[in-house]
Amino acid sequence: MSVSETVDPPATQAELPELKIIQDATCTFCGCVCDDIDLTVDVQESKITEAKRACVLGKSWFYNHHIEERPQATIEGRPVSYEEAIERAADILLNAHYPVTYGLSDTTSEAQRVAVAITDWVGGTVDTTTSVCHGPSGMAFQGVGEVTCTLGEIKNRADFLIYWGGNPAESHPRHFTKYSLMPKGEFVPKGRKDRTAVLIDVRKTKSAKAVDIFLQIKPRSDFELGWGLRALAKGIDPDPSIEQKTGISVSQLREVMDRMKQAKFGAILFGMGVTMTRGKHINSEAVLSLARDMNKHTRWVAKPMRGHGNVTGADQVVTWQTGYPFGVNLGRGYPRFNPGEFTTTDLLARGEADAAMIIASDPMSNFAQAARDHFRTIQTIVLDPKLSESAKVATVAFTTSTYGINAPGTVYRMDDVPLPLRPAFESPYWSDYKILKAIEGRIRERQLASN
Repeated sequence: MSVSETVDPPATQAELPELKIIQDATCTFCGCVCDDIDLTVDVQESKITEAKRACVLGKSWFYNHHIEERPQATIEGRPVSYEEAIERAADILLNAHYPVTYGLSDTTSEAQRVAVAITDWVGGTVDTTTSVCHGPSGMAFQGVGEVTCTLGEIKNRADFLIYWGGNPAESHPRHFTKYSLMPKGEFVPKGRKDRTAVLIDVRKTKSAKAVDIFLQIKPRSDFELGWGLRALAKGIDPDPSIEQKTGISVSQLREVMDRMKQAKFGAILFGMGVTMTRGKHINSEAVLSLARDMNKHTRWVAKPMRGHGNVTGADQVVTWQTGYPFGVNLGRGYPRFNPGEFTTTDLLARGEADAAMIIASDPMSNFAQAARDHFRTIQTIVLDPKLSESAKVATVAFTTSTYGINAPGTVYRMDDVPLPLRPAFESPYWSDYKILKAIEGRIRERQLASN
């Protein structure tokens, strides 16, 4: 060591950070909802310093979380207390003729239940982000049903996997390693070596490197490919024109089908490449029907690859309370379901909604221009931990705690399995659930007083 170099004295016990370990925490970034994350928390700094077993997306979710210094709430940009904002939110919802509640996919199921109840009390429309992602799958479930299972069954049993219209390597990094392609299971003890994997997509993504067979189909041909495989499953030769339409030869489809029939347990895992292209819900119907048809030969299931941490929970909660998964109007005192009429982006684009309550979502960042323009002109309530684009223009904006990191509750994994949240540290801000309960309570007080 040179004379000019110095060595800092060892830190004293008082200088060492106070660390807390949260075992088996649940990551709420994506629909995988991995519940085996060990978090190391710096208590003084209210900061997560390590997220053991989290993927690259999960690590970003945990490490980048920090509590912003913001007002509890604002009314037209003016900082106010929660109590004052709750009163104004109740005013907006009670005086609206056509209020809409939207979002719900990044909050707890407990908060989702209250949001549905509030919408029912005021006779509004409740919608979730499902309407702009896997909404067509929800419609298809009602039309043809779903042959389903848990991710645990796929891990332990599936020896044939089809990833259709998705890129799990980048969108759900641990799906390959924890739930489907790589893990060793009870009936697939060699893991990847015991499995055959197929990717169906319009372009070659990083997921293509992980599979055995890559079928690069032409855009907007998922429906035709699904029905071609259905025909082969029933022993019928598809029309030769399918080759020109899909870009896949009949002989190649027949080879894939022969291998599908030989599988002991197969799973089709389909993404928004199926639901958000031409055909939409009938594409999903084709995939779901193919899984059903395959059960005449062997065991097959089909599951959508869900994005947001609790978007599956949003579907569950809205369905068990109204009978429908999204886009539900409660204005007549009973639920009505009609995608395109009661979905939020359409209500706003047509200028019909006169008030909106946005929970853990940001329509101002991703809705069509006509919908965003109308959103700016109406009374709006936004609940979000961050100052989103929607919160910036909201009439009432609540700063909330982040579910899973600060707030406890329940979320649903993409396979419909409910999981508890184990928060890392507390936040000075209220949770969505607490704010919504307060809004509901004030609405009911005023409704009962007026009767």
